[in-house]
Amino acid sequence: MIFENTGLIGLQSDLQYLDESAEKAGFIRWQWEYYRATYDCKIEDAAGGGDYFLRINTRAVEGKLEKPDAVLAIEAVYLGKATFPHGLEYESTVPQSVLDIAGERIIELKTLLEA
Repeated sequence: MIFENTGLIGLQSDLQYLDESAEKAGFIRWQWEYYRATYDCKIEDAAGGGDYFLRINTRAVEGKLEKPDAVLAIEAVYLGKATFPHGLEYESTVPQSVLDIAGERIIELKTLLEA
């Protein structure tokens, strides 16, 4: 599931501040390479028993990710259900409780980045 109109897409931040803000909003920088980074927030569906990941893709627009002053821009925000052993599935219906938590995390991160 791709989230549109979140207000996050296109926002830019230096790596250090983005890492700090993302952590406060419940995300961790998971996958990364020199020019791209992915931030994930795990959301557990207590009723259905599944795990979902709210994922934010970023790309360096200035510098490389090995430097804290590199500037990253958010490119996409999406949600997937964890599958065994290590994948995400993006087509299934997402419970409303998970969508509500995802919305809260998006708003929290946006507020931190716009401060």
